Amino acid sequence: MTFNAAVKVEARPERLSGEAGALLEREIDERLGLTDSLAQKLRDPRHPALTVHPLVELLRARLYLIGGGWRDQDDADKLRHDPALRLAVSARRGDAALKPARGPQEPEGLGSQPTQSRLVAALAPEENRRVLREALLDWTARGVLARRGHRFQHVTMDFDSTMLAVFGSQGGSAYNGHYLCRGYHPLVALIAETGDWVDGLLRSGEVWTAAGAVEFVLNVLARVEREIGLVARVRGDAGMVDEPMLTALEQRRNAQGHPAPSPYVFRLKTNAVLERMAEPFVSRPAGRPPLSGREWTHELEYQAEGWRVPRRVVLVVIERPFELFLDYFFLVTNIAPEQLDGKGLLESYRPRGAMEGHLGELKSALRPALSCSERQREKPRTDEERKRADERDAACNEATMLLYLLSYNLANQARLLMEEAVPRPNSATTGHEPLPEPREPAAPARQGWSLLRFREQVLKTAARFLLGGREVTVVIAGAAAELWRCLWQRIERLRPLTV
Repeated sequence: MTFNAAVKVEARPERLSGEAGALLEREIDERLGLTDSLAQKLRDPRHPALTVHPLVELLRARLYLIGGGWRDQDDADKLRHDPALRLAVSARRGDAALKPARGPQEPEGLGSQPTQSRLVAALAPEENRRVLREALLDWTARGVLARRGHRFQHVTMDFDSTMLAVFGSQGGSAYNGHYLCRGYHPLVALIAETGDWVDGLLRSGEVWTAAGAVEFVLNVLARVEREIGLVARVRGDAGMVDEPMLTALEQRRNAQGHPAPSPYVFRLKTNAVLERMAEPFVSRPAGRPPLSGREWTHELEYQAEGWRVPRRVVLVVIERPFELFLDYFFLVTNIAPEQLDGKGLLESYRPRGAMEGHLGELKSALRPALSCSERQREKPRTDEERKRADERDAACNEATMLLYLLSYNLANQARLLMEEAVPRPNSATTGHEPLPEPREPAAPARQGWSLLRFREQVLKTAARFLLGGREVTVVIAGAAAELWRCLWQRIERLRPLTV
């Protein structure tokens, strides 16, 4: 090295890894039975005599790589001999995963990039995509039962859409004028109490937010109430609001056929009529405004042109310090004022912003790459052939998106356990000053444990692997030892599952 002649760099055939956290993910995976249960439900189209990598190992490899920030399938070639990933992925006991294969049908290392591509193609059929979608909620239910020992009494469901940009003419993608890019516009559903995704549906890029949302939402609500807990509230952005959605939630029935309306709170898009109704209330109260700002609400009754009945609308007015004009927006709900007044409704809707955070985290930490495009020897000759090719592309991309959501849920399970073990990271473990104490008691905070921070400090732990006596000793960096010890104590408390 120029700056220090005493420093030399060598490459030696030692078992070193920077992905030791994959072992923690595998331990959580094993205790909850996540990938094992998923692999048992999937149909594997491969011929058994020609199969080297079991389906469950291919799934683990793909999910652990995504969770570690390795978003491209080419990364499987780069890391196929990484000792931490080999141990975490393999179903073999002892040190067999780190030793040469004993036969042509025994895997040695991770599956290659072409093998990962074939995995996506195998997951693309509708029956397998349905299993992947169901696994999102199943994994969430398993995590809830393992941590709590029982279901939630009530949960809050957040629904939204997002844009996943693609490059090239992927089948089923389209240009979206709002996002100014080409891609897909999927619907997603999240449980607010845990931050886990419970469903996802890939749609063409040009569709409106509410397209197909009614069936999607009703299906999710039925499954969540069957497996996790009663839905106390449904929240969504203004794009989800239309007459079919509101009516479906108001007239919803339970599994026994009895009326069971779902309480909802949606933001309502502003229009000229609403602005005229709000005008008398959008004015500052008398007196000097406080430096901290203030907000107030007003009850309105509003019936849009396409609505069958008038509905309760709450006007929220916000006065921000040092700003000349007041800000305001509208919430529409079927919750009666006697049950929840305007201020309470606002406070119940405000945490929906956490879903935007989870969506942003999904995109920034895992960075979904939907680039499945079928390579054909010749271009489709007819419209029918082109349509079938586009459908195959879209199916592969939906399977890929669902793998990203599953990987997020697995990493989120580990993060939730870390938050329980070390709820407020201090400067010794995070490199940042401790957060100030809250003025009032609050719910358990997640400050400091973003998915990126968890990955950098826990999953990306450096380690050396020593073999001896058919045992594997993992020597981790001392800086991560305390975090691993705290997390391991929480992992050991996970309750046995009977799901």
